[in-house]
Amino acid sequence: MKGRERVQRAVLFQSPDRIPRELPDPWGSDILRVDIDVAPRWTPNIEGEDEWGCVWQKDPEEKTIGQVKIHPISDYSMLADYRFPDFDLSERYEKAKDMIQGNAEKKFVLAIVPLSFIHRLQYLRGDVEAWIDPYEHPKELCILLDRMADIAIDAIKHFAAIGANGIYSCDDWGLQDRPMFSPQIFRKFFKPRYSRVYKVAREYGMLTFLHSCGYIIDLLDDFIEAGVQVIQMDQQENMGVEELSRRFGGKLCFWCPVDIQQTMVTGTLEDIRTYARGLIEAFGKFKGGFIAKWYASGAAIGHSQERIKVMSEAFVEYGNYS
Repeated sequence: MKGRERVQRAVLFQSPDRIPRELPDPWGSDILRVDIDVAPRWTPNIEGEDEWGCVWQKDPEEKTIGQVKIHPISDYSMLADYRFPDFDLSERYEKAKDMIQGNAEKKFVLAIVPLSFIHRLQYLRGDVEAWIDPYEHPKELCILLDRMADIAIDAIKHFAAIGANGIYSCDDWGLQDRPMFSPQIFRKFFKPRYSRVYKVAREYGMLTFLHSCGYIIDLLDDFIEAGVQVIQMDQQENMGVEELSRRFGGKLCFWCPVDIQQTMVTGTLEDIRTYARGLIEAFGKFKGGFIAKWYASGAAIGHSQERIKVMSEAFVEYGNYS
């Protein structure tokens, strides 16, 4: 079984031969990620500016992506003249197309799309403004979110045309012990836009993957209803692996490393092995339902190579269904 079929079967609960995985060498990956190129002829106006006009202050040691210091829509009076980046340009997908055409191993092609409602809202508006927009600027917020959804759909259509198998985006909706917004606010403003985007992706035959960390258990039913099929969680301990399995196993496919903030940092090597096996047993028992992963930025949060090795070997050792 090749990676493409293995991932599809895991997501759809159709009995893959083993747990799919995205691990570092030498353990290998069943997933081929493809991304979008910067728009042709785009250049930043000042150092640190991205295509959206957000200006970043980078981590000098390059362990993290840094922080946005200039927000291009810090006041909604700026929205009318704001120029959104254009993701409906075929030139932006040429490298991804070449990678897909060269996918001789037939890995599952996962396309990274610009679908990040909460993060992009923070980057465009500012942290404080993002939190109060649903209360003080609901009309303007809806206009902005709808435009973000349009952009994501533009990208999805291009990726579908070049043969991507799924879409992936990142939106961290949780604090350590609760969602960032109440479920009611999430359902009113954000869920309808996710639903529209994921409906398009699934109409094109693509599976839907979302990364979201923090305490998001109160939002998972809404994500499922919106069309999310795979939830990528780097944290699980704050919600409980068994509780997540009990409530959502067989409904969502979980794509996880060993919890990056707890066991991978504070546990013993044997704790890491046991936790990795527990993830497989909790989420992968539904004729699929689990994809093993590593955290590529582990050096920034104290993951040693020895710990990564133990985790990866455990996923491989315990990941066979036969």
